[in-house]
Amino acid sequence: MFRFPRLSSLLGLALLTGLLVSCGSAHDSDEYFVLVAANLQVPYWQAAGAGFTRAAAQMKIRVDYLGPNNYDPKAEREALDRAVQQKATGILLAVTDPALLKDGIDKAIAAGIPVVTIDSDAPASKRLFFIGTNNYQVGQSGGQRLAQELKGKGNVVVFTMPDQHNMQDRLRGYRDALERSGIKITRVVDIQGDPRIAFDTTTQIIGKEKDKVDAFVCLEAQSGKEVAGVLSSYKVTGKIVMAMDTDPETLDWIKKGGIAATIAQKPYTMAFVGMHMLDNLYHHKPPSLDTDWSKDSFAPIPSFVDTGSALIDKSNVDSFLQAKQSVTGGQK
Repeated sequence: MFRFPRLSSLLGLALLTGLLVSCGSAHDSDEYFVLVAANLQVPYWQAAGAGFTRAAAQMKIRVDYLGPNNYDPKAEREALDRAVQQKATGILLAVTDPALLKDGIDKAIAAGIPVVTIDSDAPASKRLFFIGTNNYQVGQSGGQRLAQELKGKGNVVVFTMPDQHNMQDRLRGYRDALERSGIKITRVVDIQGDPRIAFDTTTQIIGKEKDKVDAFVCLEAQSGKEVAGVLSSYKVTGKIVMAMDTDPETLDWIKKGGIAATIAQKPYTMAFVGMHMLDNLYHHKPPSLDTDWSKDSFAPIPSFVDTGSALIDKSNVDSFLQAKQSVTGGQK
């Protein structure tokens, strides 16, 4: 059976201890927790929403899931402000634009509302800590696999959203993994949250410079299937596509050979664990929310909780799908 790695540090032990304490605490009608994200219709964030509501249902507490149905950082900022105005007990925030959301996070902390970031961080803000993937390791893993696929030589186009901290880390991991090879990243494309940019750019490349590009690296969830679709429709072979995340179309392209591999994250776990940790913060408040606990060797909270990741390819895609079905009951 397919397995994700366990939590990779002593912070995991602290986390699990906190969950046990939280689950044993009484809950009351004042508790109101909010998950704020963007692109709520994307399967990745639907999985996060499922983890969030599952944890809330176990504790019988009131929650809400706010944000736009597309990639819209300004609309997400408005959703964050609304959660603060509604006096949320705690907020889980999936950061799109850290600079844009910083003031909203800091205002929430000033109002006594703990904010925990998931999936992508805003380290310059006063958020308490980050729950998610070690994105540098994701880039390293993807880069090592890409080097194998290209046999150490070739030109690569990268699709990303460069303002997001998680994708900056992924790109840095890829660059470091490829540093001593003959593989060069020749172009980095900002898709701006719009998969059509990946589709159009790939189409242009195939039309004008097909022989100059050997691989496409997709650092976010939407572009991998677009690239694979373009290559398939134009009957282009011999190009390597590295994807991100595990929406159904991406996994289908792995089965068909259009995508070499993707990196699976754990959005369900991020939100499930985040909900429990916010509840624990409510029942066991730290001495101050406005403190940089990352520099305190005896901090009551972690700086980073790594929920793990894994590379999915043809060798393990079926076992991944079986594991997913056993948890979700077949829901996408």
